[in-house]
Formats: sequence, C-alpha cells, structure tokens
Amino acid sequence: MAAGAHAPVVAQSSAATEAGEADQARTIADLQRQIDELKAVVEQLKAAQVATAPAPAPAGTALAQQQPVQQAVNPTQPTPVLAQVEAPTRAAAPTRKAWYEKLSLRGYTQMRMNEIVSGDSTAPAGVSRLRTIGDSGVRDNSNFSLRRVRLVVQGDVNDHVSIYLQPDFAVAVSNQTAGERREGFVQLRDAYADVFPTGDKTFRIRLGQAKVPYGWENLQSSSNRLALDRTDAINSAVPGERDLGITAYYTPPQVRKIWDRLSADGQKLFGNYGAFGLGVFNGQGINRTETNDSVMTVALVTWPFELDGLGLDGQVLELGGSAIRNRFNPELRSGGVSPVSFKDNRAGVHAVLYPQPIGLQTEWNWGTGPEFDPATGQIEQRSLNGGYVQAMGRVKQSPLGPFYPFARWQYYRGG
Repeated sequence: MAAGAHAPVVAQSSAATEAGEADQARTIADLQRQIDELKAVVEQLKAAQVATAPAPAPAGTALAQQQPVQQAVNPTQPTPVLAQVEAPTRAAAPTRKAWYEKLSLRGYTQMRMNEIVSGDSTAPAGVSRLRTIGDSGVRDNSNFSLRRVRLVVQGDVNDHVSIYLQPDFAVAVSNQTAGERREGFVQLRDAYADVFPTGDKTFRIRLGQAKVPYGWENLQSSSNRLALDRTDAINSAVPGERDLGITAYYTPPQVRKIWDRLSADGQKLFGNYGAFGLGVFNGQGINRTETNDSVMTVALVTWPFELDGLGLDGQVLELGGSAIRNRFNPELRSGGVSPVSFKDNRAGVHAVLYPQPIGLQTEWNWGTGPEFDPATGQIEQRSLNGGYVQAMGRVKQSPLGPFYPFARWQYYRGG
C-alpha cells in the first residue's frame, strides 16, 4: 500500500517542477524582449539628438538627458550623481599704476648753422637788413647755434587731471659782462594742468602758463612745423606763443576722430587744442609780470572737413579763425617797460589742406597794435596786416626716408 501511494506523489512533484521552469523561461524571455526594445528606443533618441542639436551640449547636460533612459533600463539602480565641476577662477585684476608711473619724459633739440648767403649782412641805421624776430641767431657774425633744447614731462595724475611741464635750455640773456650776450640759460615755457570734467575728455580746462590759442601755426609744435620759425605776421601777436591764464577747449568726437586718423597717417597737426577754444590771460607775454591790471581775451575755432564726397578720398581741408583783444605795455630800448598801454586787437583766418601728397597752408590777420615810428622816435597805435602762403608736398618713401618739401611766401606790415 505504501509503494502504491508513493508513486503518484513523485509524478506530481516532477510535473510541478517542469511547469515552474517554463514560467521562468517565459519571464526571462519577456524581460529580454523589453530590454531589447528599450535599447532600440535609446538608439533612436541618440540619433535624433545628434541630427537636431546645433552644437555639442556640455557634459553635464548630456548626462542629464540620458538619465531618464538609464533609469528606465535599470529601474532598480540608484540615480547616478553627477560630479560638480568648479567654475574657472577669474584672473586677478591688474594692479593700478601709481600716478608717478604714468608720467612720460621726452624732448628734442634743434641745432643750426646760420650764414647769410645773399643781401646785406650789415646796414646803417634805418636801412633794412636780413633779420628775424623769432631767431636771434640770424646775425652778421653768427655760425652755429642751439635754437631749441626742450625737455617735456607729461602724464595723467588721474582720470580727470593731467600735467605738462616744459623748460627750454637754449635761452640767451643779454647785458651780462659789458653788454655781452650769454646763451644756454633755462627758461620756463609750459607749466599747466588740464582738468577734464567729463570722462570722455571732450572738454578740458587748462590752467597755468600755456600757448595762447591765436593762429594755427602758433599752436603747432616746433617739432612738427615745416618752416624753421613762425611767421612774424601771426607770431607778433603773442611773442613766445605763451602766457599765464585759463583756457577752455572743446573737441567734438567726430573732430577728434579725423585728427586721430591724420595723426596715425603721419600728418603734421597743430595739436589737439580743441575745435573751439576760449581763454583769458595776463596779456604781457611769456614770463613777464602783469603791468596794467587788464586781461587778454582770445577765441579760436577750427574745423576739419573730409573731402571724400568730392572724390578726394582721405583728403582733409581744415578751416578756421581766431581773434584776440588785449592791452599791451611794450619794452623800451632804453630799458624798462612803457608806462602807456596800447591796444593790440587782431582777427585772423587760416586754411590747411593736408598734403596727400600735395597740400597748401595759409594764414592772414588784420588789426591794430603798437608800432615804433622812426620819424618821431615814439611808439604809436597803428594798423597792421600780414600772413603767409605755403605750398608743401609729402614724400613717404625715399633713400633718405620720408620728407616734406615746401615753399613759403610771407608778408607783414605792422609792429
């Protein structure tokens, strides 16, 4: 009985085992099928992402986009944690320069050999001879001379203040030993500060001893001027070109842009003294003491016009004018200063066609001023007029380097 009862139990257990193994096989096959389908979906998503993305995404973004797919494939795995990438460290700000590190030192020297090659070197009193007010080296018994020895200290104290200091080491002093003339003395030429109320520096206020804004050539540096010296007709208004006072200059951005382009091209400008200038000075000239308790007023306007519209590409014509109103106490040949002050009022115009490669430059002024009368031996108030016309060229390349040939005619009648 026991054997007959045991046989059905064994058969039943074997059948149950076979049924369980079949169910597991079906489950595994079903899971494998789902995995294969998910892999196919992932491949399709990757292909679509590559086809539509404009640029490779950062690593962090790509991992974030793939994270849901990975979770679907392996739902039991923990969510991966992305590594945090530190942002690049910003470079340290450059150290700001101290004000004395912003100063620059420059200068120039002009040495001359003076010989009269034609005309009378000497003449009796009252007869004209070759002389120039600006250059005392032009004499009947002169050879070598130092016309200018300049040293300039210039720089920005801060964003709103700059300084400029220029002495001249080639000044002559008379009446040393029995009237002998001595040379090589130092004289102050410029000592001023520029104050810029605005950040773009289009407007400036200049305080100190500086150039008087009268005449285009008077403002031009001697290191840039083509002629050896300035014309007497314009320079006689302000001998030495400088005085002590206050000046306001304004330069519109469009004018500065033209001047910057001309300067980069190597043109000889008059310097950035502003398209508009207005100044008040003592009126007695450079390094002279004020004597009449009145002031000299000066106004300047100049404007460069680009001629591209006329078919002259790159060419610039600058037009302008200036005026001066002053009372002046002239020096006396007998010594001292005249106790009588004289009117010195003038107005002038200028035009400059920058050489590219041919140019023209001209100035003319009219007015009244003090003039010595040989007939009476007195200084009198008289009318004056004069100016110059200069033709010039520019040769950029030659065996001697770049140079500017020029020819000048000038005229002046006045004191």
